[in-house]
Amino acid sequence: MWQAFRNGSVYDLRSGDAMADDPHGGHPWGPERSVRARIVCWLLLDGPPALSGRVSSLKLSGLQITDVLDLAGGEIVPYAELKHCRFEKEILLPEAKFTTLRLVNCSIPRVEAARLHTEGDLHLPRCRIHNGMRLTDAQIGTDLLINQAVIYRDRRGNSIMGDGLSVGQDLQAEMMESHGQLSLRGAKVGVSFSLRGSKLANPYGQRALNAPQMTVERTLYMTPAALGDPPMTSGTTPPRGTRVQRFECQGGIRLDDGRFGDAVDLAQARFTLENDQEVSLRRVQTPELRFLGEAPQRGKVILSGAKVVTLIDKSTSWPGPGGLQMGGFSYESLVPQGSFPLSRRLSWVAAATAEYNPEPYEKLAAVLRNGGEDADAREVLLAKQRRRRETLPLAAKLWGFAQDWTVAYGYRPGRAALWMAVLWAVSAVAFSRADHPAIKPGEHPNWNPALFSLDLLLPVINLGQDSYWQLRGGWQWFAAILILLGWVLATTVAAGATRLLRRN
Repeated sequence: MWQAFRNGSVYDLRSGDAMADDPHGGHPWGPERSVRARIVCWLLLDGPPALSGRVSSLKLSGLQITDVLDLAGGEIVPYAELKHCRFEKEILLPEAKFTTLRLVNCSIPRVEAARLHTEGDLHLPRCRIHNGMRLTDAQIGTDLLINQAVIYRDRRGNSIMGDGLSVGQDLQAEMMESHGQLSLRGAKVGVSFSLRGSKLANPYGQRALNAPQMTVERTLYMTPAALGDPPMTSGTTPPRGTRVQRFECQGGIRLDDGRFGDAVDLAQARFTLENDQEVSLRRVQTPELRFLGEAPQRGKVILSGAKVVTLIDKSTSWPGPGGLQMGGFSYESLVPQGSFPLSRRLSWVAAATAEYNPEPYEKLAAVLRNGGEDADAREVLLAKQRRRRETLPLAAKLWGFAQDWTVAYGYRPGRAALWMAVLWAVSAVAFSRADHPAIKPGEHPNWNPALFSLDLLLPVINLGQDSYWQLRGGWQWFAAILILLGWVLATTVAAGATRLLRRN
């Protein structure tokens, strides 16, 4: 091993038997494959000089490292790569400094790496960490790679404690299994954070992913990964017929106050929640939210205060009444995937407002109007009035029903025009039988009941009929009612025409 370090070559003690060499299996490894952790530390901290023309590096494969590997506070210059190794006890790396550290397919009791600093990558793919990993305030210069790792919880219920973690480029945790809380409060990722095909489960606590105030410069992926050899991840499109593994989360997710530079992608994501658990996106800011997963059967989806430019969603992705909150949710455009009729969109808004709240209706109407769907926008505002009517006292409800039945609260001006035509026809027939003495004999036009009715119905416009004839008794009351109805209906028609002209 000493010579391999000086030579920069791999020191490999594997037997060639896949079962016997499996670091996660139960096959015992004897002393012939064991090395003391103190010797590994000695090589990394103060190893011998490299051979002429070589670069010293520690590359171990198939070894069992006994005792605690303690590099706390150390500055490690050589490249370190340990593959298919077993660690008897925990790895201590607090405040250590590495160029690059790679632990591949290793069995590790625990990793303590608070305030770890690497100039390059930190890789832990396919590792099994049995008592959690601490990366609090660690600074990873380029990539943090934990693809296909299996990480179990520590005594506090955390699988990974990464609060304040900083990753210069990508944080890849694809097809990872997390058994406990994955905590990334205030973490910063320089490019993208990928959880493609991963499974997060925390049956012991409230949340499986706790990452408020996270900043990701590009995209957060909670999407499927294609199963194969090797697995196809990182956005690769799998061939037709390839089996995929979707992102699954058993437990709550908290991404409150997060900032995501490109998108939050939840395509085909599956959330299994208890009644008191949430997929919380409060005050999240991102240009694009792809809410395309399965609707959770229990728990809640919270979008209160979130700001999104484009919302891409499916009608089947949203929970039902009581499972959605989006007070103050702001979005500028809607891009539905598949069939998403307006009736389902109105149910989406209703599901988010257990008690009447005009804001979601007005926001949806504004987005539809800006997208050129003025008729749908009026339907949304009509639905808002009908929802508001449910909260009114009895007298106001009755008046609301009358407004809805007659003119649809003014949002269907065609209905008002139809009522005007009906009233005109009825009143013309009625006035043809009315007694109508002239106010000034000899100074009046010929009696025309149709024009007289239209003159009463149309406000402002004077057709030269109503000011020449005098009605008596009940006909006076009939004319007064006709004038009032004319004002109401004409105002409704005018308001509808004004909205149409303003839109054009």
